[in-house]
Amino acid sequence: MAIRIVQVDAFTSRPFAGNPAAVCVLREFAAESWMRDVAREMNLSETAFLVREDGGFRLRWFTPAVEVELCGHATLASAHVLWEDGHLPAGGQARFQTRSGLLMADRRGEWIEMDFPVKAAAPADPPAGL
Repeated sequence: MAIRIVQVDAFTSRPFAGNPAAVCVLREFAAESWMRDVAREMNLSETAFLVREDGGFRLRWFTPAVEVELCGHATLASAHVLWEDGHLPAGGQARFQTRSGLLMADRRGEWIEMDFPVKAAAPADPPAGL
C-alpha cells in the first residue's frame, strides 16, 4: 500500500525557505515505532501524522527520535495539506485534537490563521523581603 507523505515549507511562499515539515494523512495510526521510523527517514525537525476523527483530525508530531507535545509549523503544514489535497472543503475549519488540546486553523485568503490554547504561567514567588 502506498502512503503519501508531503513536505511543506511553512511560514513562506518560496520553495526551499521557511520551516519544513512532513505531513502524512493516514486511515488509522500506525505503530509508534513506525511513525518514528518515518520521521527519521524524513530527517526533518517534525513529521505530522493525521487521522480523521469526530468531525476533525487527531494530530501527532514526531521528531526523528520522539513524539512531541506541540509543533506550530507542522500544524500549519498539516492544515495546508488538508485543504490542498481535498480532505477539507475550501471554507472548512481545520480542527485538530492533540496532546496539547484542541487546535484550530482557518483560511483567510492566502493566509492560514491558527488558534492555539493558552497555558497560564504559574504565579511567580514574590521577591525576598516583601
